[in-house]
Amino acid sequence: MSSSHVIKIALAALLLLTCDHIAHAQKPPRPPARVVVEKVVAKEMASGQSFVATVLPIKRAIVGSAVDGRVVKILARDGQRVTKMQPLVQLLTETIELQLVAAEAELELRRQELLELENGTRKQDIEQAQAKMLGAKANMAYTTTRRNRLQNLRDARAATQELIEEAEAAATHAEQDYYEFKSAYELAVEGPRPEKIAQARAKAAIQQALVDELKLRIKKHTMISRFDGYVIGKKTEEGAWVSSGDPVMELVALDYVEVQAFVTENHAAFVKPDMTVRVEIPALPDRLFTGFVSAIIPQADARARTVPIRVRVKNEITEAGPILKWGMYARVELPTGSMQQAVMVPKDALVLGGPKPLVYIVEVGKDQSGTVKAVPVELGVATKNLIQVKGPIQVGESVVVEGNERLRPGQNVVIVKKIPSTAAAKN
Repeated sequence: MSSSHVIKIALAALLLLTCDHIAHAQKPPRPPARVVVEKVVAKEMASGQSFVATVLPIKRAIVGSAVDGRVVKILARDGQRVTKMQPLVQLLTETIELQLVAAEAELELRRQELLELENGTRKQDIEQAQAKMLGAKANMAYTTTRRNRLQNLRDARAATQELIEEAEAAATHAEQDYYEFKSAYELAVEGPRPEKIAQARAKAAIQQALVDELKLRIKKHTMISRFDGYVIGKKTEEGAWVSSGDPVMELVALDYVEVQAFVTENHAAFVKPDMTVRVEIPALPDRLFTGFVSAIIPQADARARTVPIRVRVKNEITEAGPILKWGMYARVELPTGSMQQAVMVPKDALVLGGPKPLVYIVEVGKDQSGTVKAVPVELGVATKNLIQVKGPIQVGESVVVEGNERLRPGQNVVIVKKIPSTAAAKN
């Protein structure tokens, strides 16, 4: 390669470096980040210790079949979220549904019969019975008069015995007809007997009970969820025959979870119901969980001398399902000693996800501006909104609680709001 060619390459490289330097020099400086800060406070807290724990569901149920039947449809799949009263498995119900249709038709007939009796006799029926009674009365009057006239003629020997007997028979028959139609009229006016109405009402009630029993049988052919939760195990398949009591699906409720730790008996005395504690999930290092002591089981393990402690934690539900899953490994920070001064920061000051938790301390300059310093810390016991930190951090320093997600060590910031430390110390 000639010397002139080498000189040309060197000049081109120098030109590129000069342009790059000019471009960087012309790039505007990055504006300071806007942050909200709170003061680090001191608080009387019991010394704590971390205990191995396991995530458990708040509820667990194996759903069984209440009747014998053929599975025709599986309505939920493994891992699916289900709501309370949601159908899970459907059994064959065609025969019972046909029986229900017939029973409901019979029930309607019984109701209409009862309604007819309860409404009483219609006005037209009463008028018809009255007309029949009056016609029979007129006929009775006529036959009676004819009979009397023929009896008078018999005395004058002007009528035969046969005519007189016919007249007497007609008069007697007319009188019986009259009393029959009179009774029918009076019954029509009075209406149905109370006993008849009671009998019809009882028949309708019996039929209603039969309809309800068939509906209940159909309902029992559909297995449902009794709480909001997740399917973790399908125990049958479409087309399978299940008997009463056979399991068909297993569910767990995970909107809240119980984190159970076994605490040595000499430390369990420091744990109190409802106290707020920190829960660490090693598989989720970028998340901080806190819960409250929901149960202190009053039965120690005779061999290990440990007491079961349960901490209830609100789970985080995402589109992919619950973050905390049954059986996950956890660690619970529980109080195990006497009260001592603890350095506390707001939980929002923590930046998680790295090798160790961080907090950003603001070194304030003039005009509410300054730079931030990243301080690695170890976490201790927690309250509702504060958490103990152990590291090179002093009471009274300002830590970033909003806007700390994208900060970098040494970055310039401007403080837009200071939250009084007294408000945090009350938690």
